[in-house]
Amino acid sequence: MAMLVPILIAVISGLVMWQFSSRTMARRLDATSTPLRDAQIMAIVDRMARALDLPPLKVYVQDTPVINGLAAPDGRVFITRGFMDKYRLGEVTAEEIASVIAHELGHVALGHSQRRMLDFSGQNAIRVVLTMVIGRFIPFIGPWLASMAVQMLAARLSRDDEYEADAYAAALLTKIGIGISPQRSLFQKLERLAGGPANTPAWFMSHPKAEQRIASIEHLARNWNRKPLPR
Repeated sequence: MAMLVPILIAVISGLVMWQFSSRTMARRLDATSTPLRDAQIMAIVDRMARALDLPPLKVYVQDTPVINGLAAPDGRVFITRGFMDKYRLGEVTAEEIASVIAHELGHVALGHSQRRMLDFSGQNAIRVVLTMVIGRFIPFIGPWLASMAVQMLAARLSRDDEYEADAYAAALLTKIGIGISPQRSLFQKLERLAGGPANTPAWFMSHPKAEQRIASIEHLARNWNRKPLPR
């Protein structure tokens, strides 16, 4: 019973922190973003919306030089100015930008933001338990080991989400007749464009390595080629 109280506090505080973070992010995005108006990219987005039987989709450009896409907790999809700058320089194609948008739509459709909220609260509870248990045997480095274990768990869950969103994007792009080629080509150049942490140990990475993501969508495509896609 004595252990239950700090666990409950950790869960509740995790939920509160997540809600606060989500609202702060929404305000920051509101202040730094404008609608994406590129005709070529939005023509592909319109095709995706029709394939999903959705009304016209809005995509926003966040004013930051970082190379990234983002699915906000409120369901909005963002591409960064850094990505759009690479597009205007001819280093990224409209189809590759659309593949990022499809990926972020996957995060929204699959409920990853809501799942991460629950995961974050659970990870807080796990950190408390591990700190209490490990701390009894290793008093000084116990909390550090607990935090490292939780960080590894969070990274693993994040990688699983990325694979799921990649699969969603691959299916959607295939459905509208584009296929996985833009995903594959973007993955091949993404580390160079974004300056990814090549020396980060795999178990601490929030995104799978590019070659693993390519292998995953190619495996899906091979299976789809063997049988018709469901309508």
